[in-house]
Amino acid sequence: MTTLSQIAWDDTVLPFQLDRSDVRGRIARLDGVLDRVLAQHDYPPVVEALVAEAALLTALIGQTIKLRWKLSLQIRGNGPVRTIATDYYAPGADGGPAHIRAWASFDAERIDPSAKPFSQIGEGYFAILIDQGEGMQPYQGITPLEGGSLVACAETYFAQSEQLPTRFELAFGRTTLPGQGEHWRAGGTMLQLMPQSPVAAREGSGTDGVLRHTDILAGEEDENWQRANILLDTVEEVELIGPRVDLTSLLVRLFHEDEPRVFDPQRVEFGCTCSEERVRDSLAIYSAKDIRTMTTEEGTVTADCQFCGAHYIFDPRSLGFEATVNPDGTPREGDGADA
Repeated sequence: MTTLSQIAWDDTVLPFQLDRSDVRGRIARLDGVLDRVLAQHDYPPVVEALVAEAALLTALIGQTIKLRWKLSLQIRGNGPVRTIATDYYAPGADGGPAHIRAWASFDAERIDPSAKPFSQIGEGYFAILIDQGEGMQPYQGITPLEGGSLVACAETYFAQSEQLPTRFELAFGRTTLPGQGEHWRAGGTMLQLMPQSPVAAREGSGTDGVLRHTDILAGEEDENWQRANILLDTVEEVELIGPRVDLTSLLVRLFHEDEPRVFDPQRVEFGCTCSEERVRDSLAIYSAKDIRTMTTEEGTVTADCQFCGAHYIFDPRSLGFEATVNPDGTPREGDGADA
């Protein structure tokens, strides 16, 4: 049996504001989206956990930004898990859904299934990339991998790059509801204080000079931020991911003293932008000689989308800047006269 609250709040990001504290936030719940993201690949449990954490962070962060096109998270390290990449695509129209996709690369032979997932990334960086589309300069912010989790990296990014005190509380994992099979669920909350007058030091008090919220805030702002965090500390995992608790009720339970105000919820769906045309465009820079090195024994060039698993097969004669036939196999104009 599926409850009405579950129908209403699964795969949703709900923006809110705590009027008494000048704290804004997002609360999210991912259900079918996360299942779709992880169903595309046969990841080990350690990798699944990292991808789930990254996807949930992406949903929360993406909804905070006035986004025209795409926000991406990229996590790269020298450990068994080499890359985690996620994309959040803004709605194409008012009232439409946002779209999320995610993918990871890893060395299966080096994975330690008993280790903490974050330790499997090793040393590297956590990056947020914002692309507002054609005619706009992309933005990229990078912070080192540290703190023991992707959540800690995201909090460090906002303190260091944006000088915004930020807190995440996430829960995710495989769950089983009565009458249903096992599937992934995730839920999380993001808090962000909008300081009126940042007082950041030149060098932070964290590891290697990384900024912390105590380096940014002072006085009443710091008190407000501390209170909001204490209230969020009381949240339970079952409240974040359980289908019986709707998001508005959870906000009232946590923050009723700070007068929570909610805004329009944002639906989220799994979505991938790959297409045959995009793959052709990416291969357009190669010569006929280069294309021959990509050609299989069967006489085709193949490509797989890392995000959604789509498989594309091409006639090598139709690829590259020296292509002799069109995608439909007909001769390109001018090529027949030269033959």
